[in-house]
Amino acid sequence: MKELIEKHDKKILQALANDLGKPPTEGFFEVIALRQEIKLAEQQLTQWMKPRRVPVPVAFKPGDAMTRLEPLGCVLIIGPWNYPFSLTLQPLISALAAGNTAVIKPSEKAPNTSHLISKLISKHFPKEVVQVIEGDGEVATNLIEHPFDHIFFTGGKEIGQKVLSAASKNLTPVTLELGGQSPAIVLEDADLEVTAKRLIWGKGLNAGQTCIAPNHLLVQEQIKNPLLKAMKTALLNFYGSDPLSSSHLASIINDYHFERLNELLEQASRKGQILFGGDVDKEKCRISPTLIEIQGSNDPLMAEELFGPLMPVMSFANFDSALEEVRKQPRPLALYLFGGSKKDQKKLIDTTSSGGVCFNDVVMQAGIPDMPFGGVGPSGMGTYHGQAGFETFSHKKSILKRPFWLDLNFRYPPYKLDVGVLKKLLG
Repeated sequence: MKELIEKHDKKILQALANDLGKPPTEGFFEVIALRQEIKLAEQQLTQWMKPRRVPVPVAFKPGDAMTRLEPLGCVLIIGPWNYPFSLTLQPLISALAAGNTAVIKPSEKAPNTSHLISKLISKHFPKEVVQVIEGDGEVATNLIEHPFDHIFFTGGKEIGQKVLSAASKNLTPVTLELGGQSPAIVLEDADLEVTAKRLIWGKGLNAGQTCIAPNHLLVQEQIKNPLLKAMKTALLNFYGSDPLSSSHLASIINDYHFERLNELLEQASRKGQILFGGDVDKEKCRISPTLIEIQGSNDPLMAEELFGPLMPVMSFANFDSALEEVRKQPRPLALYLFGGSKKDQKKLIDTTSSGGVCFNDVVMQAGIPDMPFGGVGPSGMGTYHGQAGFETFSHKKSILKRPFWLDLNFRYPPYKLDVGVLKKLLG
């Protein structure tokens, strides 16, 4: 896997540029993520594989108990189109580290990357270890009907439901890496300049087509205008006065998603909600990062995860009202808070549910190789990255060893100990 990545990094970056218009720096993030995953596995795999001793109660002694991780078997990995290289091959690293074979189905919506993955895998792996099957949604539908030992899916909620339903027929365990409307809350004591840069970077990264991008912004009323001013400055500094021609901004993946976002943008424009941005290029499938004012969660922009460079902005009176707004929505993959005290941070953690939390930044939590990554409820099930990924693709086998000596007859029929005595002996 290391050889596959290091020998072909230029081809990888070119495929990502062809499919998504990714700038080389953003494309390289995908390569770096895989290198980090491999490095961690190389360093820690021996430790991850070790059997773990389990304490044995007095009543079961003499005896030794342990758990041992073993491969599940043959797993299916269905990759997404937004990070089509890294998010297809990162779970493969975990699957191989755990000793499995794998079938990979890359996304047909990123055809250049899909073809490259197929070519490189066939070059670097025997077919009996890893195979790539390309094709459309019908191919994926046929694949998930087979009795794989595990299915790992990254994508949207609707398709995730279909994967889960099909897998249930074979009692196949699944990991679903989905997404959701990840909110960002900004409190009055936040550093507005840094906050603005990080929010715009997270929303502009891959043209907003990132599962943990900040979906919408909840900002305390008294700092709304200065924060918006700082965000406009960050937009101009990052992408210039003509962001559609910027070489640092990726494209929308296809016409369908462009039209979906453009329709929302036109609705907001007719209502006079656009605060900054709103430029589009239909021919190149490009949309400039856009700040849009909304009054509440009933706005059309809040109907589902945006997955694009549109940033709805909603103000709130105090932290409690912001948390209440977060709890109204389905549990997101990520939750962001800028500013606030340690008490505020604890309150957010204690009173909300999300796949993960990040304070004073966005997206960066996914870059820590050994921190479990995954959603909760509608944002997904199961985790991966590092040891969590290794364990996801492993079965934890329980093992008990007992000797033949000290074989007490009271455990066998005819039973001579009454329940009262057993309670005293066994608690």
